[in-house]
Amino acid sequence: MKYTRLTKEQFEELHQEFINFLATQSITADEWKDIKENKPHVAEQELDVFSDLIWEGVLGKIEYLENISTDQMHLFYLSHSIMKLIAIRVSQPGIDLTTKKGFDWFKQNFRTDAVEIMVASKDYSEDKNLDKFQLIEKGAVITKGELYRWFEEILP
Repeated sequence: MKYTRLTKEQFEELHQEFINFLATQSITADEWKDIKENKPHVAEQELDVFSDLIWEGVLGKIEYLENISTDQMHLFYLSHSIMKLIAIRVSQPGIDLTTKKGFDWFKQNFRTDAVEIMVASKDYSEDKNLDKFQLIEKGAVITKGELYRWFEEILP
């Protein structure tokens, strides 16, 4: 397995897609029931293959990721050829960027010495989707990129 297995909830949401996946392998509902009962290792393999297919599709479409903690923000733009990062660190004690109050403070003070902003870019490795997946594994979430684009417009 290349990524991680989908959760039970994700499988439930993708129930119809999973049925279609099994159908592409000529596995009927009765055959799937038999596989689950009598060949659990084969069922596990099918779940893993389906999970990887879903991840590949999702990862291939991602353009923006954000990883926001109490005192840092990592905003990623995942272009076709490189990963771009805007990294923000807040050194003001008591500020929590994950709260509305902390983020409001940040919006008013992002140009002060209490906020450090760095910009970087990096080439992908041999496996672009795995690079994206590793960022998600480290806590990044998929976004529409509003925050990244806002910073991109105001930074020199």
